[in-house]
Amino acid sequence: MRIGMLIHEQDTTVNDLVARAGEAAKAGIRRVWLGQNFGWDAITAAAGIGREVPQVEVGTAVVPTYPRHPLMLASQALTAQSANGSRLTLGIGVSHPHIVEGQLGYSFERPASHLREYLNVLTPLLRGEAVSFHGEQVTAVGQIDVAAISPPSVLVGALGPAMLRVAGELSDGTITTWIGPAALDRHVVPVLTRAAAGRPRPEVVVCLFVGVTDDEEGTRRTLGERYGAAGRIASYRRALDHEGASGPEQTAILGDAAAVERRIRRVFDAGATELVAMPLGTPAEQARTAELLGTLAG
Repeated sequence: MRIGMLIHEQDTTVNDLVARAGEAAKAGIRRVWLGQNFGWDAITAAAGIGREVPQVEVGTAVVPTYPRHPLMLASQALTAQSANGSRLTLGIGVSHPHIVEGQLGYSFERPASHLREYLNVLTPLLRGEAVSFHGEQVTAVGQIDVAAISPPSVLVGALGPAMLRVAGELSDGTITTWIGPAALDRHVVPVLTRAAAGRPRPEVVVCLFVGVTDDEEGTRRTLGERYGAAGRIASYRRALDHEGASGPEQTAILGDAAAVERRIRRVFDAGATELVAMPLGTPAEQARTAELLGTLAG
């Protein structure tokens, strides 16, 4: 099983991120992932982690597209790819209306169309090709003038059918958040696979809270108090409905080691190609979780 780990950047230094990646590598994890919030820049941090911790690949989950022109993002991603020895996985996504419109001031109209145009520019640029693209939402003319380098794989944060179709047609796969085996089996994997017909099998990277804990009920309650509001964001709400879950806390993989392993295997049986664990609990519980994940990843 391919198992990665999300490294939270809140209240950390970049050196902390490097140290946590090193700890994950020692536990047997071979790919670490960085979120992109209003904190450290994920792609820049990926470059530093890759140079300091050569045992791991590094992915972003996910970098929002709207505030980054594809010419600029391609330049940044290729810089990180060169710095970390071609071990970058570039996860991108459109984010959400309350961020794109409310915090950044961009229009969120027709996000799937925006994403399609964006990928039609970004992926050729990452391959070193020149582009001359004049779309309804994206205009880009130019080329990234650097020494030849293998492009990073590109994954799309996609939950709804329109986004999944774009991901299947134009990227290497998808990254989901808070989606369990039912939604994977009934919705995500079938839509993505049909859209990718004739192309290599798409990656299905699944991000879920994971915790080896003796207090499953209490841990879910705490998760609900902290993250329950996310279940009211439209894209998450529709995806959680496919799972039959009221909120993100219901999709968390929690319990003793045997129960956690059993539930992880169900995620892979439903079509995941990688689980990105977001460890939670007390320091001791997180240590037990990391030990189990490393064993399964081996």
